[in-house]
Amino acid sequence: MNLKELIFGGGVKTTAGGGAYRDSIQAWLPIKNIIRGVVITKDNRFIKILEVLPVNIYLKSPNDRQNIIASFAAWLKIAPDDLMMIARTLPADTAEYVERMRQYADREENQCCREMIEDNIREIGLGVASDAIRHRFFLVFQYEARMKAKRNTVKDIIQRLNEEADTARRYLDVCELEVLEPRYADNFILSLLYEIINKKTSRRIRLPEGVFDMTTAVHGIYEE
Repeated sequence: MNLKELIFGGGVKTTAGGGAYRDSIQAWLPIKNIIRGVVITKDNRFIKILEVLPVNIYLKSPNDRQNIIASFAAWLKIAPDDLMMIARTLPADTAEYVERMRQYADREENQCCREMIEDNIREIGLGVASDAIRHRFFLVFQYEARMKAKRNTVKDIIQRLNEEADTARRYLDVCELEVLEPRYADNFILSLLYEIINKKTSRRIRLPEGVFDMTTAVHGIYEE
């Protein structure tokens, strides 16, 4: 099962209701809302998605490898029962890479280093990396009865899921794995779902900043 199947299920059903037009995206999309970085589906499941930056364990010393494996095993013992580890393979985003390298060049004080960065930018710009691919790694889990939120309310369930995410961050930090903490978690999740649903379009058209606030103001049907 992949991330799309987890959220969308085995098929898409067209239903009316919730203020959505018949046969519209709002009608068949099985997502009710996104609150504090948690996806709430129309069948009332609460799903947390974390993006993890990988580390090449083979570049570590034997002792470090053993410590990483032991720490990861310790986290798995207390991790959610229905935990999914998902890897997405995508074409390399050279524009984002070039922009990041330009930022490095602007801050670099050494002239030789700046020239090397500029040379790297020129190579990327000429299409050297046009056939390159990138990988994104995710941890996905949903609220389970054993997590035992303080109260059976939306607010408390979301808080409990985010506590579970914080626990994962602490353990994975020991494994030298960084779990991203987006400044605007809801926008991050919305953009991710947009990329999953619209694989080709999302490469050409990026969602504008503040799109989450714009869409919920019009189509929001699930209040916290």
